[in-house]
Amino acid sequence: MAKQTKTDNTAAAPGLGTGKTPASMSGGAASPQERPQAEGQQESEQMIHLIVFKLGVESYAIRIEQVKEVTVTPAITRMPRTPHFVKGVANIRGDIIAIMDLEDRFHIKPAPLTEDSNPNITYTLVIEARDYSIGVAVKEMPQSLNLAVSKIDRAPALLQAVNINENFIEGLAKTSDRLIVVLDMYKILTQDEISELTE
Repeated sequence: MAKQTKTDNTAAAPGLGTGKTPASMSGGAASPQERPQAEGQQESEQMIHLIVFKLGVESYAIRIEQVKEVTVTPAITRMPRTPHFVKGVANIRGDIIAIMDLEDRFHIKPAPLTEDSNPNITYTLVIEARDYSIGVAVKEMPQSLNLAVSKIDRAPALLQAVNINENFIEGLAKTSDRLIVVLDMYKILTQDEISELTE
């Protein structure tokens, strides 16, 4: 069951406060006259802090504001009469929280295990909404990423290529080597599913 009572939101997620600074944009050297203007543009550019994880072989992300903490997934107790994508409930820092599998929720084929993979260890992102908390289980350690908002494309043509209802998607983040689907976790569950998990 998802936790209904909100807990202290100031708990720091391990490693989330020390995310890598994104590489500065490449380009030719600015002249002394151009440099102050370029620096002013960089200072005014809005940034977004994302927590990035894998579903299948693709990269997905959630805004850090929606993630209360990241932890190694504790023992999960299966519960009857829950949605198919809910693995069960777990005790995380004294709170009983439902743990869901987004690969199952979105019908994404799991990635093959590598030699370095440990199938017995997964990680849980604890998501705290206004009325409930829920955990999202992922197989690899999530990573922190700072990115300029201008790098997130909300073009409908791109969203149509993703096999997820676009209402869940804020956009596609573009980095030098990959595209990252940015999810809005507050829209992942329907109201009926939320009611079922918080009863």
